Amino acid sequence: MRKFGMKRALLGAAIAVLAMNASAAQAASATGTATAKILRQITLTKTSDLQYATIISGATPSTVTVSPAGAANCGAGLTCTGTTTAANFDIQGTNNAVVLVGGDPSVTLNGSLGGSMTSTLTYSATSVTLTNGPGTTGGSFQVGGTLSVGANQASGDYSGTFNVTANYQ
Repeated sequence: MRKFGMKRALLGAAIAVLAMNASAAQAASATGTATAKILRQITLTKTSDLQYATIISGATPSTVTVSPAGAANCGAGLTCTGTTTAANFDIQGTNNAVVLVGGDPSVTLNGSLGGSMTSTLTYSATSVTLTNGPGTTGGSFQVGGTLSVGANQASGDYSGTFNVTANYQ
């Protein structure tokens, strides 16, 4: 019986050693890394307004277009005088970051003596890569539009506001 007890004790010890080794073999460890990227807050500044200049309306409806580059096209039956400009917006932020730009698709211009007109808006870009180098800082985009002028449009000074946005990609 003693032999049997001794064999049993050795068998038990062997099983215990195997169980310990099995537990140790299952244990593993690894390391992780925490990262963060900090971007400067975006600043967006208007440097010029969208200006359709002075328009003399005609007997039929027509349009006046100012491209995002500032080029004007006065529609049939209208007379346009004065300076036209596209709206310009400067963006400041983190160098080499891509900024998505956009905003309202149209704006309503209300007249000082009554009446209104609608302008569809055209953006020069949907994204801008910010650069900071000699002679340049940040980026910019322009907004042009097409103004719908009614037949015999009511006289007055017309204006309306529109929203633009700039967000990191």
